Amino acid sequence: MSILFIFIGLVLLVVGGEFLVRASVGLSFKLRLSKMVIGLTVVSFATSAPELLVSVQAALDGFSDISLGNVIGSNVANIGLVLGVTALIAPLAIDRDFYKFNWPAMMLLSLLFYMLLKNGGDITRMEGGLLLLSLFAYLFFLLQRAKKQRKAEGASEEVDDSLSDTSNFKIIIWLIIGGVALWGGSELLVMGAVDLALALGVTERVIAVTMIAVGTSVPELAASVIAAAKKEKAISLGNLIGSNIFNIASVIGITSLIQPIFAKSPEVVSSDIFWMLGFAAVLLPLAFLPKRFEIGRFKGLLIVVAYGIFISLAFIS
Repeated sequence: MSILFIFIGLVLLVVGGEFLVRASVGLSFKLRLSKMVIGLTVVSFATSAPELLVSVQAALDGFSDISLGNVIGSNVANIGLVLGVTALIAPLAIDRDFYKFNWPAMMLLSLLFYMLLKNGGDITRMEGGLLLLSLFAYLFFLLQRAKKQRKAEGASEEVDDSLSDTSNFKIIIWLIIGGVALWGGSELLVMGAVDLALALGVTERVIAVTMIAVGTSVPELAASVIAAAKKEKAISLGNLIGSNIFNIASVIGITSLIQPIFAKSPEVVSSDIFWMLGFAAVLLPLAFLPKRFEIGRFKGLLIVVAYGIFISLAFIS
């Protein structure tokens, strides 16, 4: 039953997230927001909703390790699994924005997250507020850079134009479906994860950094693999890094404002967060060595193997 709850929970989270993204984009068009703002902010917030609901639900239920493990594990999976597997299928090109803005922002926020967690083993409401403020600062500079690049390059934003004609009734129905599915999915996922951890004799933190983290990364992985197989633009490294930033700043920030988060398992601070920092840090040398501005199949294989080691050690510990 635990695995069934987890499976149904993940399906509901995927469905709820999709409906929430559609509703959010449709509503943004109604509010006359530009496509650039919708693509860089609204969609990013909406796609972080599954992780947010799971983390909030877990924290309210007293399972803080699931809140932390969900975010840390998702950030590791975004690089180790999604980026690694996609690079195995088709090499990924890296633009200059990667090392000039996106990667430094991710590393700074990851280090801030580490320092806050190490200082007392918890994230307080005040620290959650600090993380949210850092997110707003990141978004401000992101939008400023995007405006300059659009003027210089005439870049268009990848937002579904058909959603601009969505009726108010549809938006409301999508919001209701998305909200209910996300709530139900988070309830079932947390319940199933706790039961499975008890059945396997492991901590909730192990299930969170492995099964839950991989589950919430499945939509990105599926979309990237399909695109890579079709020889299309497989994945934007900037979007992947942006997802990691949103996971820390918005998911941990908002969750800790609602309910302070405590690291119950010592491995969260002594091991998991160092894996997250390591996967983030290794992207810089991979971007330049040996071939510049490309992550090819060999580099992808190294990342996937490292991710396999991370998963194995999580269960062994």
